[in-house]
Amino acid sequence: MNRALRYATVGVIAVSLLAGGSAAAFAAPQDLHTPAPTVATAPATASLTAKASATTVKAWEQFRITGVAKGIKAGTKLTVQQKQGTKWVSLPAQTPVNSSGAYAVRVKLGLKGVNQLRMATGSTVSPVVSVTVR
Repeated sequence: MNRALRYATVGVIAVSLLAGGSAAAFAAPQDLHTPAPTVATAPATASLTAKASATTVKAWEQFRITGVAKGIKAGTKLTVQQKQGTKWVSLPAQTPVNSSGAYAVRVKLGLKGVNQLRMATGSTVSPVVSVTVR
């Protein structure tokens, strides 16, 4: 019986300390001169657009891919990628992003048929652009 009384007393004291401490925390006056906490904004997600200057070209005829890079630092190199089978292969055609975020690259293709192309930098890729080579 004596042990049960001790446990009950300790339990009541613990509950009152917890309740009193949390009530004091909620009752504390707010300093009006303290600035409100700032909320960190997520970094802008990077994106690329792409547009080919022609949808049909002759083998090895030059065309351009142009677009805009958002959230990508000026000077960053963009690479032209071509879908070959199930893989995307980087072509030896690169261009930097200019200070306004725009880019343009000259491309020549010899693989006849419909070629699927995209621009890439790191894990950021543009939508696919199709160019038919005759």
